[in-house]
Amino acid sequence: MAKAAAAKEAAGEGNWFGAVPARLVPLDAGAAKAELADLISNADEVGLDGLVADLSRGGATVDFLAAALDLSPFLRDSMRRAPQILDHLRAVPAPKRIDAILKEVEALGRAPEISEARLMAELRRMKTEAHALIALCDLARVFDAETTVRRLSRLADAAIGAAVSFLLRDAHNQGKIALRDPSDPSKESGWILLAMGKLGAHELNFSSDIDLISFFDPEARAITDPYEANELFARLTRRLVRILQDRTEDGYVFRTDLRLRPDPGSTPLAIPVSAALHYYESRGQNWERAAMIKARPVAGDIEAGSAFLAELKPYVWRKYMDFAAIADVHSIKRQIHAHKGHGDIAVKGHNVKLGRGGIREIEFFVQTQQLIAGGRFQELRGRETVAMLGELANRGWISPEARDALAKQYWFLRDVEHAIQMVADEQTHLLPEDDEGLERIAHMRGYKDAASFSADFRTSLQVVESHYAALFESAPQLSTDVGNLVFTGDVDDPDTLQTLSQLGFERPSDICRVIRTWHFGRYRATQSAEARERLTELTPALLQAFGNTRRADEALMRFDAFLAGLPAGIQLFSLLQSNPALLNLLAMIMGAAPRLAAIITKRPHVFDGLLDPMLMAELPDRRYLAGRLGAFLEGVSLHEEILDRLRIFAAEQKFLIGIRLLTGAIDATRAGKAFSDLADLTIGAALEAVRAEFSIRHGRVAGEKVALLGMGKLGSHELTAGSDVDMILLYDHSDAAEESGGEKPLAPALYFTRLTQRLIAAVSAPTAEGVLYEIDLRLRPSGNKGPVATHIASFRKYQREEAETWEHMALTRARVVAGDADFAAAIEKEVASVVAAPRDFASVAREARQMRALIQKEKPPADEWDLKLVPGGLIDLEFIAQVASLIDRVDGDGRTTATAEVLRRLADDFAGPQVRGDLFEAHRLYTGLTQVMRLCLTGNLDPADIPPGLSDLLIRSADAPDIAVLRALLKDTTGNVRKHFDGLLTGKSAAR
Repeated sequence: MAKAAAAKEAAGEGNWFGAVPARLVPLDAGAAKAELADLISNADEVGLDGLVADLSRGGATVDFLAAALDLSPFLRDSMRRAPQILDHLRAVPAPKRIDAILKEVEALGRAPEISEARLMAELRRMKTEAHALIALCDLARVFDAETTVRRLSRLADAAIGAAVSFLLRDAHNQGKIALRDPSDPSKESGWILLAMGKLGAHELNFSSDIDLISFFDPEARAITDPYEANELFARLTRRLVRILQDRTEDGYVFRTDLRLRPDPGSTPLAIPVSAALHYYESRGQNWERAAMIKARPVAGDIEAGSAFLAELKPYVWRKYMDFAAIADVHSIKRQIHAHKGHGDIAVKGHNVKLGRGGIREIEFFVQTQQLIAGGRFQELRGRETVAMLGELANRGWISPEARDALAKQYWFLRDVEHAIQMVADEQTHLLPEDDEGLERIAHMRGYKDAASFSADFRTSLQVVESHYAALFESAPQLSTDVGNLVFTGDVDDPDTLQTLSQLGFERPSDICRVIRTWHFGRYRATQSAEARERLTELTPALLQAFGNTRRADEALMRFDAFLAGLPAGIQLFSLLQSNPALLNLLAMIMGAAPRLAAIITKRPHVFDGLLDPMLMAELPDRRYLAGRLGAFLEGVSLHEEILDRLRIFAAEQKFLIGIRLLTGAIDATRAGKAFSDLADLTIGAALEAVRAEFSIRHGRVAGEKVALLGMGKLGSHELTAGSDVDMILLYDHSDAAEESGGEKPLAPALYFTRLTQRLIAAVSAPTAEGVLYEIDLRLRPSGNKGPVATHIASFRKYQREEAETWEHMALTRARVVAGDADFAAAIEKEVASVVAAPRDFASVAREARQMRALIQKEKPPADEWDLKLVPGGLIDLEFIAQVASLIDRVDGDGRTTATAEVLRRLADDFAGPQVRGDLFEAHRLYTGLTQVMRLCLTGNLDPADIPPGLSDLLIRSADAPDIAVLRALLKDTTGNVRKHFDGLLTGKSAAR
């Protein structure tokens, strides 16, 4: 027996690993022999005669090594470049050599004369050797998965510690800081490096990034200038990253990720501890609580790091297991969707970390229980996953069966993860999708073939999935069919990107970035923990609703802009949570109505009106609006405050009228009437406020009377959401009045001119609350050449003696919208008298046709959707109605200014029943489409790019099955209207 053992040792079978390695089967035996031959040749070239002899002798160790070289290109390349790695094992077994390397790495940081370049080179050389040896020990089954992760974590700890010690000593030598003991640089240095994630838990995987957060304490004794500390430690952190991750001819040490720090998009690389504590306590998110479970001071001032984590305990570990803690868990869970589907789990291409039944589900299973119970039980506050499974079982939170099953599968999956990464030292968690790649992983894990490995792997995932899903069986579900939605950290989750794509988002990575901004609490609406919690729970339903708009990216970006301006969020998020219809309405606005979205983005307070539970039940008629306006102005007396209140009220009510139109609560005609009534009331209130303010300085004119004559769509009760208002200000006064009273008297004409100018400024000048309305005075007598205010006598004379036909046509839609009541009645009587004056049909019709032809020539329609200017469009209908009014061809009692009503009442001797019906229905169609387009769009509709949500609204308004049918309907309708226009205004009987 002794001779046999000696022979084995001589052949190198036991001494390289301290034990005979597990049998490893290569993918290609011939290729394995060739790789071994190349290695022997390389060793010979550098004079490693003893290694050449051992490798040439063969045996179990050499066979294992040949298979490892075939299975792992990483190991093959490492051994080719540095066969000395294996030569060291002739004297010291791999586990002991790894421990020796770790000590060498730690010593590097204490070397007094080492340069940064040499430090980088030495760290890379040592890391490469340690990495290769850890991989060999893992494949040889000398290390189990737990030992592997611990050795990898110790290697990272040592490398970070060496780099930090070097940097602190270098800063000391430059006079930037004053270390207490340069031989122990980290002590009381104030620089804190927290290891997060797997490194924090001593569970680093083979090719993992290392997650670090860099803090500093400006009050530490080593810091000589606290005001320079921000820049100093940011610079040191930047150098640390360069030392660890820059690729040189010697490779790299560890890829380093600093994005788990608070709000990484807007914070420096190193953060003062006071700022960090404030962030976590005021804006820290659910996932950050979970992440802090694994946080560990890894380098720098370890005592300060431990003190920092101690201060964070109340944030991470809540004292009571109350609803808030459970809601935290559920909101995290909704971001990492628990797949409960049945059926086969694919092995090829499966993500061992993030996929169904993967490592993340086990970690999350443990962390959620810790978050709930760790506040009361300190033993549940540990960092290591499997150890905490044991503690959870000890306290009865999970069964011993769950503990054993999840612990077994955890280490099994970590083994698979290591094999995947050992192939090429790449940070991937995906099993290969090709047969050869899967066979390779199976062999590396000791299986005879891919089929047997796949069976065990599938069973493992199913076991994990069953326990993970059971954990949340009672969790309230806001959405069950969305898919994976993970917005933690600062790295895009692949499954989340896929889910977003499936929901209809075209730029899923950008969407992830936007949603992470919400979670970082940068907006006022998301600064409170409760608001972020509600928004997190709402996010899946929001994304579904935005996806349903078929312009998902645009909808979400508009919502983001809305969110940015929102003063607070809890009430809105709660409202949307409890009211799916309102959520869908919001999504519709964001996806189909850029104009409305812009309104609520600039003035988010208008959205407050949706909180009224009676909103859809009450019609926005004049009585309703007058009552609301009276209540809104109650108790307000200051001039500027009145005007601001009017702007706020008008913006909110325009928005709410529009919402009623979008939802179908009112039709387009009712909306036009409501928009017009709103203008009447608010401009009328502005007129009274301006008159009162103006009179303080300039007094009143004896016998003064003022009224506003509404023209155009305001006069015909057909305003849209985006309409300006056409008006004429008329006035009268005592014949004896020569000037106004007050400290600064004015002559009457100048008085009313100045008053009108004040009114225009009050209504149209932009302020912080926007504008009330844009006012157009061009329809006044003499147009822009005439005075802005018109005396009633001048108006009467002009209309009876000077006005042209087109001005009388415009007057058919005129009505008094505000002013002194008796004066208003007199004006109405005067307008009716002018309109009713006898006229020659042929002359009026001819001038109307000429005017229409001129408009068509000078302002041609943009496209078929330009319903105002298109031949056979709204102008044609308005001209027909206006001509009919001027030649007394409108039946019924009383004068009407509404175009639709005039068309409906056209006299039989002017237009027969069929023509009347055609014209009325055409106006109804155009009005419906125009109201929707003006409500939703800030400009003209682009026929080549109609938002799907807007397309749906247009189709609904026209009661058409699809957009193609609607376009055909418009073509037929405009053609028909143009035919009637030509016939009616030439007196041809065919048109009747």
